[in-house]
Amino acid sequence: MTETPQRNSPDSGSGKPLSKRGGGEPGTRGRTTIADGVVEKIAGMAARDVVGVHAMGSGLSRTFGAVRDRVPGGTKSVTRGVKAEVGESQAALDLEIVVDYGVAISDVARDVRENVVAAVERMTGLEVVEVNIAVSDVKLPDEDDDDDDDGQQQRVQ
Repeated sequence: MTETPQRNSPDSGSGKPLSKRGGGEPGTRGRTTIADGVVEKIAGMAARDVVGVHAMGSGLSRTFGAVRDRVPGGTKSVTRGVKAEVGESQAALDLEIVVDYGVAISDVARDVRENVVAAVERMTGLEVVEVNIAVSDVKLPDEDDDDDDDGQQQRVQ
């Protein structure tokens, strides 16, 4: 008696079962790309959560941001002071922060770095290779918080 091969056999003869569709596990089919702006938003939110960070961005970007925030329908820019470069599996970040007076800048920078790395890696799966932090200003206790650099009252209310 001879055996006839079956047409829909799950075995290809090599000992490995054939998958019915596609090539491999569903989670490995296709590519996922993450935009720079996505990583910038995640990093911006994570940096702002650190105690001692007063604001993000340089004086000029904060001034433009304050004007933009006052426009009806405008929203706060979470990415202000954050620049990301995203590759296929890695990301590098540059942050510009303003710290509160009296805090240890090295401690704040370390905490920001740790928080940003943890948030970006957890949410994106990218490896964060570096987080460069530039401290552009210190917020003094007696300074106004409205981001006016000239110290004068606004003419138009």
